[in-house]
Amino acid sequence: MSPDDNPEPIVFEMDLSAHETRRRAEVMAALGPEWDPPAVMRSEREALDLLYSGLDAEQRVTYEMLAEAGVLLRRGGGRASD
Repeated sequence: MSPDDNPEPIVFEMDLSAHETRRRAEVMAALGPEWDPPAVMRSEREALDLLYSGLDAEQRVTYEMLAEAGVLLRRGGGRASD
């Protein structure tokens, strides 16, 4: 069979919506009822504050350069989570 024998492409479709629903349910079950997204966000903010506190002048310049380039999140960047 040569490529010229069948010029029409073959359509291959899979409906993954049931699988995705099951996957999400399993993730939520694995997280458990104790999972508290706002507490996780607060803890992450506290960790970042601690990580970037006490930078010397050279480290501050490097931080600013990386934040400006979008490599690091700028603290107090006006996001809803700030």
